[in-house]
Amino acid sequence: MQSAPQLDPEQLRQFQQFQQFQDYLRFTEAQRQAGQGGQLVQPPAQPGQVAQTQQGVPPVPPPPYGGQIQVSPPPERPRPKIRAPRWAKRLAGKVLSALLFLLVLLIAGKFAYNYFFPSQDDDRPASETGGGTYHTNKILSTQPYEAVRSVYDAIAQKDPNPEDMAVRACGRFREDIQQKFGQDLGYADCRQAVLAIHAQVTNVNDYLESIPSHVTENYGDTVVVDSCRFTISGGPALGVFTVTKVEKGQWLITGHEPGPKTCAPATSAATPTS
Repeated sequence: MQSAPQLDPEQLRQFQQFQQFQDYLRFTEAQRQAGQGGQLVQPPAQPGQVAQTQQGVPPVPPPPYGGQIQVSPPPERPRPKIRAPRWAKRLAGKVLSALLFLLVLLIAGKFAYNYFFPSQDDDRPASETGGGTYHTNKILSTQPYEAVRSVYDAIAQKDPNPEDMAVRACGRFREDIQQKFGQDLGYADCRQAVLAIHAQVTNVNDYLESIPSHVTENYGDTVVVDSCRFTISGGPALGVFTVTKVEKGQWLITGHEPGPKTCAPATSAATPTS
């Protein structure tokens, strides 16, 4: 006869669990039949355990085959989506449209304001606004004599910040002429000349009114404005200016020559206008 095959530990454990399950089935069936006849049935003993009974204490059935019963939780039900009412959707659409319309109005209003009321920074001279911006922006004087008058005006005005005063005056010159203007007046540069001459101004209004804004005469794209052609009062004369017409009908000081600080009485036949 052939000997019974040897079982590995895992197969042995599964075989024992199967036997326990069969014992449990026989026990429950016997208990059911005994319950009908009023008798108690002792549960089968587990391997390695001794069955114990106490009078009046019903036996505890063994666990089912495979250990404890795994109870899976109930499936989670999807939550219903809450739909916004139609009136809320329409209201949200109207609010969004109103906000977009308001944004467009603000942008358009800002462009319109900047167009009709340009910033004061755009009226400042070229050197103050970056140098050379007169090529694309209207920041200089539109009359040749007004260009020279603006230099006298900037020097005459009292400014709490002297540096701003120097920038406004020197910015009327082309960059290479700024240095020459200061040296023609006996100073190292335009800035030092403006600050020094400002200290010599005795009457602000007379000094800035010494050069007219416009002179009735025929002139081309280049005009020479001699300070001593007019009566300079309230401060020293600033020499001879060459003014050239540039982009957008503006006039830029492109040359300078020294002149007397005190001019002889003006004998010009030109007719100045304010």
